[in-house]
Amino acid sequence: MLGLVPTSPLGTLCCLSGLKDPVHAKQGPLAGAIMETAVLSEIFKTLVHRGEHAQLYFWRTSAGSEVDIIVESEGKLVPIEIKLSETPNPNTEKGIVSFQEDLSGRASSGYVVHPGTVRLPLAPGVTALPFAEL
Repeated sequence: MLGLVPTSPLGTLCCLSGLKDPVHAKQGPLAGAIMETAVLSEIFKTLVHRGEHAQLYFWRTSAGSEVDIIVESEGKLVPIEIKLSETPNPNTEKGIVSFQEDLSGRASSGYVVHPGTVRLPLAPGVTALPFAEL
């Protein structure tokens, strides 16, 4: 008898959590963690396949501003926020803008990665980017 065999840590997580399909995963309590893990995995794989040493960080201030992933590449820091909403709104870039202001000399353009299909500017230096474009 053939069964489903997870092929990645994310697949293993979903399988062990009893998630049956992408819709079930998106509606469950782990949806945000699953999306963040998927984005982080794609970024990590891309950097490794380019032969780069993956320098990935998280940023949070004492005031509560945060950015999910900071990618250090070629001396610049790329802020990436991850959202489950398929239609990003302008409020989703606040953490990125705060990061860019605090680290103005090293911060580059940032991205809000989402599961939708629309790529659009949210603010100067911040673009909404569909997950499929990673």
